[in-house]
Amino acid sequence: MAEITHIVDVQLTEEDLSDALRADVLRGLTGPRKWLPSKWFYDARGSKLFEAITELPEYYPTRTERTLLRHCADAIAAAAAEAGELIELGSGSSEKTRLLLTALSTHGSLKSYLPQDVSESALRAAAEWINAEFPALAVHGVVSDFTSMLPGLPRGGRRIIVLLGGTIGNLTPAERSEFFRCVHDGLEPGEQLLLGVGLVTDPAVMVPAYDDAAGVTAEFNRNILRVLNNRLGADFEPDRFAHIAVWDAEHEWIEMRLEATADMSVTIADLDLVVDFTAGEQLRTEISAKFRLAGLHAELDAARLGVQHSWTDPDDRFALVLAARR
Repeated sequence: MAEITHIVDVQLTEEDLSDALRADVLRGLTGPRKWLPSKWFYDARGSKLFEAITELPEYYPTRTERTLLRHCADAIAAAAAEAGELIELGSGSSEKTRLLLTALSTHGSLKSYLPQDVSESALRAAAEWINAEFPALAVHGVVSDFTSMLPGLPRGGRRIIVLLGGTIGNLTPAERSEFFRCVHDGLEPGEQLLLGVGLVTDPAVMVPAYDDAAGVTAEFNRNILRVLNNRLGADFEPDRFAHIAVWDAEHEWIEMRLEATADMSVTIADLDLVVDFTAGEQLRTEISAKFRLAGLHAELDAARLGVQHSWTDPDDRFALVLAARR
């Protein structure tokens, strides 16, 4: 067995998470249209449910991206051959990243891997298997929120930032603009960003990916209410909320919502807050934007991140986009 030489740096404590959750819930549930950030799906149960979603026949993004990475890893490594450090935002289990690490270690000059995630347990587990499979790589995991860690990225050596899984689609256009600006400011000229993004395709394909026949995504969606119950002493009855997934053609994103099936009042004890729902009222829990390559290229260009390569699957449902700071 390889000697465990990895480091996990905890920059986001449980207290920090609780403070952020309180702020998000207070802001999201007291406005004119109720909403919650999708990051709060992911307690231990939510993470397991999402892993189950990725194996569903309707959920094409994960398997499409994995296949695309398998086909393009060597080409990505050739385009990023000078990268000495791979920084992965929202790394989770790092399972798909194995393909990039293998290619960059074989064909490039990769020396270190910095996975970032909000889950300390996921990071520690990933760091252990990465250390065992890639003993020559220095592994430094960071427990943090990726939207706040970019200004503090370590410097020294040529870096490539990776954000896979279509996660960029969970940000609104304004949030994406700020994210790209922070990426630009955090990189040196010539350093790179690799994005995995879902593309606009037939709604008959996109919507079932977020509303599967087995109801796994519905349980995942309702899990956000269980997180509020467990962490903030709320008294939501999740089964009284219906799962809804719709394609918003104007914004070109999937919206997941929870719809109250009856009039009800919910108490959130930790906030000393009572939230009223009327029957049929909807709570937005996630957006998942889908992209057209020309539009995404324009967003990156506006942030002075010049697109170097784009790869798509044969059905044009997913893309990998490599850009470099100008």
